[in-house]
Amino acid sequence: MALLKQTPLDERINTFRAELDAFIDSKVQELKKTCPGVPDGVLRAGLTRTDCACEAVLSIKRQENAS
Repeated sequence: MALLKQTPLDERINTFRAELDAFIDSKVQELKKTCPGVPDGVLRAGLTRTDCACEAVLSIKRQENAS
């Protein structure tokens, strides 16, 4: 039985984190339209609070699905 070669764990994590960051960045860009002049870092901090990026994205998605 041939084994499929799997991408190393660190590479998968880095890819996943990049996807999370891209999602959060897109939400920051949406917020900038309603909050002109507020720095990106402040908006990003508001979205992520003390949560990790995974929790922040899940929280945003829950809020979107509830609307």
